[in-house]
Amino acid sequence: MTRKPPTRTSARRTSLPPLDPLRYAPSAARPVRAKARLLEHDVDIQAHQHSWGQLVFSVSGAVRVNTAHATYLVPPARAVWIAPEIVHAVTAVERADLRTVYLHQAPADSALWLGCRVIEVTPLLRELVMQLAVSPEAAQEPSREACIASLVLDELRRANSLRLGVDLPQDKRLRRLCEAMLDEPQRHADLDGWAAEVGASARTVSRLFRDELGSSYAQWRSQVLLARALTLAARKMPMSLIAHELGYASASAFTAMVTRTVGMPPSRFFAAA
Repeated sequence: MTRKPPTRTSARRTSLPPLDPLRYAPSAARPVRAKARLLEHDVDIQAHQHSWGQLVFSVSGAVRVNTAHATYLVPPARAVWIAPEIVHAVTAVERADLRTVYLHQAPADSALWLGCRVIEVTPLLRELVMQLAVSPEAAQEPSREACIASLVLDELRRANSLRLGVDLPQDKRLRRLCEAMLDEPQRHADLDGWAAEVGASARTVSRLFRDELGSSYAQWRSQVLLARALTLAARKMPMSLIAHELGYASASAFTAMVTRTVGMPPSRFFAAA
């Protein structure tokens, strides 16, 4: 079932429907299914939902998973869990070799699996999904698929959670501003520029950030930049280049922002995340 996308799709991008989800639908007999899809950097997968849970990650390239209440920008080795019935869309931030895992039931009976969360993809989980993500015509032997599915579920139960989500507002003006910042965080140097773009005053936008997201503009922007920095760090980009890419005058200024936001320097934060 397709609904109105929770995020704006730029005219510069190509919006595609999901690949026939029912073709890969999990069941009690086949509780874990997986598929592969290559997305170019200017492609979005239209908003949709399933009656089953889903795990999304990329083997290479970063993707952004958008829901009504948050967006998750994840590099390789990180995945987004999407609970059943949650409307979501996927954006390729760069060319991405995508893997999607469908689960008949959540990996564990826990509140952690009732919404969306970012988890670590271990090397074992990555290889298991790679083995499982074949076309229906080239399906595994039933006994082998059952073994792989059991190991996938066990790895998911053990997976570490990571705080990489960025909350999104419901107010239309602030939502438009936030989505624009996610696309181009350096387009304006300060809040005045962003506020003017959506036809509001900086004071009004500041109030909306507090009321809708419980944070200041600066705090929310820091979360966006941290998510973007993780994507750049996954490419082994030097800290000085990451700082420059994100609009900081120096690596030390970027380091100060990360330390102030998460309580540790970038080197430790990137290693921990």
